[in-house]
Amino acid sequence: MNFRQFAFNNVLRKKRTYAAHFMSSAFAVMIFFIYAVLLYHPSLQGQLAASGDTASLLGTMGLKISQYFIFIFSFFFLLYSAGAFLKVRKREFGILMMLGMSDKQRNRLVFIENMIIGLVSILVGIGAGILFTKLFLLVSERLLMLEEGLPFYVPIQAVWTTAGAFLLLFLVISLLTSRVGKRHQLLELIKSDEKPREEPKASVWLSLLALVLLLAGYGMVFYFVLGRAFSLILLSTAIGCVVLGTYLLFTQLSVYAIRALKKKERLFFRKINLLTLSDLAYRMRDNANMFFMVATVTAVAFCGIGSCLAMGDPNLSEKENPYAFTYTSHSSNEDERNHLGQIEGRLTEGGFSYERGSAYFKYTDDGLAVAKLSDYNRLAEALGHEAETLSGPGEAIIASGVASRANKVTSFDPVAAIVPETANGGAAEVAVKKRTSSFIFSQYSDTLVVADELFDTLAEREIEGWEEPTYYYYVVDDWEKTLRIARELNESIPSSEDGQYFFDALALDWHKDKQLNGMLLIISVLVGVVFFTFAASFIYFRLYADLERDEKQYQMISKLGLSGKELNKLVTRQLTLMFFLPLAMAMIHSGVAFINIKLLVQFPMLGNAIGIYVSFFLIQLIYFFMIRWRYLRHMQLKLS
Repeated sequence: MNFRQFAFNNVLRKKRTYAAHFMSSAFAVMIFFIYAVLLYHPSLQGQLAASGDTASLLGTMGLKISQYFIFIFSFFFLLYSAGAFLKVRKREFGILMMLGMSDKQRNRLVFIENMIIGLVSILVGIGAGILFTKLFLLVSERLLMLEEGLPFYVPIQAVWTTAGAFLLLFLVISLLTSRVGKRHQLLELIKSDEKPREEPKASVWLSLLALVLLLAGYGMVFYFVLGRAFSLILLSTAIGCVVLGTYLLFTQLSVYAIRALKKKERLFFRKINLLTLSDLAYRMRDNANMFFMVATVTAVAFCGIGSCLAMGDPNLSEKENPYAFTYTSHSSNEDERNHLGQIEGRLTEGGFSYERGSAYFKYTDDGLAVAKLSDYNRLAEALGHEAETLSGPGEAIIASGVASRANKVTSFDPVAAIVPETANGGAAEVAVKKRTSSFIFSQYSDTLVVADELFDTLAEREIEGWEEPTYYYYVVDDWEKTLRIARELNESIPSSEDGQYFFDALALDWHKDKQLNGMLLIISVLVGVVFFTFAASFIYFRLYADLERDEKQYQMISKLGLSGKELNKLVTRQLTLMFFLPLAMAMIHSGVAFINIKLLVQFPMLGNAIGIYVSFFLIQLIYFFMIRWRYLRHMQLKLS
């Protein structure tokens, strides 16, 4: 048996230990390859470019950045996992050195083993990527709303890019990990398993600081949204506080809390709590960095997926503009009747029922838009809102615009001065009756709604070279199905060069946003799944890295009378904390983010948040039961 065969047999013998490391590596290669397929797919590029330059540019940038992100994170994950496995093998290296293996040979052995795992991961990852390429193209086709579809296509450039990138990655990882442990003495390597672990320590002040930082970070985020203090420095500081607080929570506060529980004798000496809490303190200290990384990355993935799901919802687009079509026309526009006829004719041919309303605005001296009550009520009834009434020309209401609705403005001036067209140029005063929450006029600012007879007496605002247009609004129930009609109308009614008329379709704007957010959703979901897989792998190899030590510990405890049922309960408690504590922290962090997103854009996030949490929790739960079953089965075989 030559040296390469020895290294290959080493990998086969430790296949259970390296299983998570290999599967995660192959999965990262597969996702990287799928990104490359999406990036180089000619049909995808062409259709995105046709729907919007911004979507095409941002989509391409997002795919490239995601590839870099996965590549960099894969480097640190593989370096961490390879280093952790080598530390477990100290005893094995010590025995091999006793049999005559030199440092150079040991480094060569580690290098060959890592390259074997790396090369097989690349082959399996690319093979799995090719196998699932059509499925991902179908999903992408649906998310990006591509009518022509995405044919099966595997760009050769994607294969070479993925293979070259990860071959370089595994080469660097193999070179670095082959140097681990070279300064250890022979005796230290052989007795590494027998070396007692130090008692976990934690500072009470750092534990308190963890809570202070988390609360301060949450508080700053709420102030950023509720106080309208839109400062990048404030938001960055808040995120920094939450990240640092999370790190201290796992490294200090968790250990301190367990030590505090151990001091409560009635709790500590109850049944198997002594074993649970004693071992838990060591596990929390040993896995603190892992918990921190898992919680932080998972929270980012949750926020990204939730935001993309919300932005792609048609209800969010409708909140900014409730009208399927908006046609803006100036009085000198000779094509107005023809264009309105085209819009209504296409809707009728498509089998859509619609209602049309119009509005013409005048302005007060301070720039506040003024509209007729009859125009307001016609549009309100078409949108399903209640009509408003005024007792006379002396009353008015304020229709909230986009800005006031976003800022949740509820106050209004009791008196507004408007200038009628009179000989003496006097001003008429109206008492503002109320502010409506219904979004009627698709304007950014508020609109003052007055009686028709008063509106007719108002003077026009005279600005050289400008005349106020008339806005025609079309209300269509299933407006998201009018995409084909909107495209046809957009071609037949192009915006005039002299600014006499403008045509806008909500379906076109929503479609562009949907494509862009679909690309963001693909990116965030795939990155989130990769991170989630890495997180699960961290837990897996941490468990099996300590497996030999746990076997000896449970064997000694079983001789003192630990039953199989108590062993199951003890292991379940420990695994539950390891699997679900980081997930719970990620849910808390992302939950705060979702609440503030809701407050910021006035759009419900609860449904998306629950869907994300339930999906990831079920995946984690399935993985938990699988690992628990294998772990307990292995322990029971050793103890029997």
